[in-house]
Amino acid sequence: MGKLLYEKESYEIRGACFAVWKEFGSAFKETVIEKALAKEFKERGLSIDRQKRIDIFYRDEKVGVYIPDFVIDNKIIIEIKVKPVLIQEDRRQFWHYLKGSHYRLGFLVNFGTKKLEIVRRVYDSARTRYQRISA
Repeated sequence: MGKLLYEKESYEIRGACFAVWKEFGSAFKETVIEKALAKEFKERGLSIDRQKRIDIFYRDEKVGVYIPDFVIDNKIIIEIKVKPVLIQEDRRQFWHYLKGSHYRLGFLVNFGTKKLEIVRRVYDSARTRYQRISA
């Protein structure tokens, strides 16, 4: 069995999410959760960028900007949701965000349910055919 991509960081990210969930559950808005997670990530020694702008290119032309909630250690994107349920559109949109960036790993985390929901996605295919990324 192969090793997980960014195994140590993934462990710390999940731990931070569970720590915030244990404290808050689904009681607060996304902005409160983000602030608590930022504190928890830093305490766990993770480097964070909040609301980092990632340019998206199509055929060498900038066509948009993606702004994830967090970029961890300049290699993992994190999207936070506080919704009663993640729908297929949330998952599809997150997949396209990951695919449209140069990052290989992302977490979609939903704090809005009775049980913390963490979706870990890996995108590891060639991207140069479709876009050029500038971070």
